[in-house]
Amino acid sequence: MVVEMDLSKFFDRVNHDILMDRVSRVITDKPLLKLIRRYLNAGIMEDGLVSPRTQGVPQGSPLSPLLSNVMLTELDWEIESRGLSHVRYADDCNIYVRAEKAAQRVLESFTRYVEGELRLRVNRDKSGTFRPKDSTFLGYTFSKADSKRIVVAEKSVKRVWTKLHKIFNRAWGTSLKKTIERLIPVLRGWRNYYRLDTRKQFWSEMDGRIRHHLRKLIWIAWKKPKIRERNLIKLGLDPETAWRSSVNGRGAWWNSSQAHMSLTIKNARFARLGL
Repeated sequence: MVVEMDLSKFFDRVNHDILMDRVSRVITDKPLLKLIRRYLNAGIMEDGLVSPRTQGVPQGSPLSPLLSNVMLTELDWEIESRGLSHVRYADDCNIYVRAEKAAQRVLESFTRYVEGELRLRVNRDKSGTFRPKDSTFLGYTFSKADSKRIVVAEKSVKRVWTKLHKIFNRAWGTSLKKTIERLIPVLRGWRNYYRLDTRKQFWSEMDGRIRHHLRKLIWIAWKKPKIRERNLIKLGLDPETAWRSSVNGRGAWWNSSQAHMSLTIKNARFARLGL
C-alpha cells in the first residue's frame, strides 16, 4: 500500500521560528542567520501596498526549495527511524507499507506529527492510502502487472498527447520539417524524464502513433486524388495501386495507417528530418 501525504499550502505556512531553529543547528554564522531571517520576513506586495510576512517562504527564489527541504528533513528522519520506505519531493511524500490497516495507522500518525511538531497542515483531500497501481508520484505510477515496476501514469500520457495534438493541429500549411522541429523538444524532454519506464511496447506504440499523425498531415497536404496518385508513384508505388489508393474515398487518418503510405513514407524519412 502507498500512503500519499500532501501538505496544504506548504510554502505559505512554514513557521519561521521552527525553520530558523533547524537552520541554526547547522549554521552558526550569525550575520548569515540574520540575512536568512530578513529574507523570510520580506514583505508581500499586494495592490501596491507592502504587508509583513509572518509565516511562509517567498516563492520563485532558489533559496525557498532549499529551506523547505531543511524544514522537512526531520520528517524524512522520523519516517526512516520507524523503518519505513518513503520518497519525498518538496512537500509531496509517499510512504510504502505492506497492509491497508498499517497504511491507515501511518497516515494518522504522521498527520499528527506534521501538524503537531512542524506546525504544518496536511491536505486531507489530497492525502490518503492507495494501492500501488492507483498511486501517482511525479508523473509515475506502478505497473498493474508488476507492483515493483514503475511506469508512466495515464494522466501524464494524456497531458503530453494534448501538447502533441496542438502541434499537429497547427501544422496544416507548414512543412513536415518545421512540424518535426516543434515536436523534438517536447518528445526529447518527455522521454528523458520518463526514462525509468522501460516498457519497449509502450514506447514503440507511441512512436508509431506519432508517425501515424505525420503521415496523415502529408496525406492532407497532397489534397487532391491526382496529386496523391502522382506523389505515390514518384515514391515507388506501382501506378495501379497508386491510383486505387488515391481514389479510395476514405479519410486522412485511415489512409495514413495503410500500406500505400507506410511503404512510401518510410520511417527513415522522418529520421533524416531529426525525429
